[in-house]
Amino acid sequence: MTRALLPGSDLFPQPLEQPLHPRSQATPLDYTVHLKGVTKVYPQTKFGLVDVNLRLKQGSFLFVTGPSGAGKTTLMKLVYGAERPDHGEVLVAGTNVGVLRGNRLSHLRRQLGVVFQDYKLIPRWTITENIAFVLKSQGIPRDEIERRLRPTLKLVGLQKRADCFPSQLSGGEQQRASIARAIVGSPKLLLADEPTGNLDQENALQVLSILKKLNNLGITVVITTHDMHLIQVAQAPVARIYNGRLHMVNADKTA
Repeated sequence: MTRALLPGSDLFPQPLEQPLHPRSQATPLDYTVHLKGVTKVYPQTKFGLVDVNLRLKQGSFLFVTGPSGAGKTTLMKLVYGAERPDHGEVLVAGTNVGVLRGNRLSHLRRQLGVVFQDYKLIPRWTITENIAFVLKSQGIPRDEIERRLRPTLKLVGLQKRADCFPSQLSGGEQQRASIARAIVGSPKLLLADEPTGNLDQENALQVLSILKKLNNLGITVVITTHDMHLIQVAQAPVARIYNGRLHMVNADKTA
């Protein structure tokens, strides 16, 4: 049966409309994210990640939880190449992130989106300008940028706020703008690091709803969070980091 696409689905290429079934036979390239025996320890604190193994197929949705300082943000940074492992391999779509440098790392990052807790919007730019900058920096033609902006803004519910500056938006709206910026490049993987940490419950649930819609379009979504209510509402697989090690809380539901 063909899945009905959600608003904004024309942003994404055809392969994302049919994510691999979690129980199908997999090859290494089928895993959007594959961590193999990854260790990353910071000498100053002696804290980090130890022998972490994780496999996520295209179309997976995963929460990563754990106490403050457990290594959730470190895990995210390893996946998008802001940190390199001391031992082990971090593979994204079959590519070893830890060995990439310069243009090759930049090229990989264009295939994923990152959402931060503090939004990281540029204050002097409108929301449209903040979102469009991602595509401009990749040399995307203006008409293609315009084509992508409208469905992206619609998906996050900001069509009427497109010409506002970040300071004119609520915290929830700023985070939705951050999500729009992360997805306008049609990523296969979306990493959201504590995306609801600064939001009230109502706005947090709105952000969760958007992330679930994106996952329904076939995007692999990884969210770090302390919000147990959010996890209960989502009914999605959960991994917990404790003492540097990652454990699946409900492994039977993972990809």
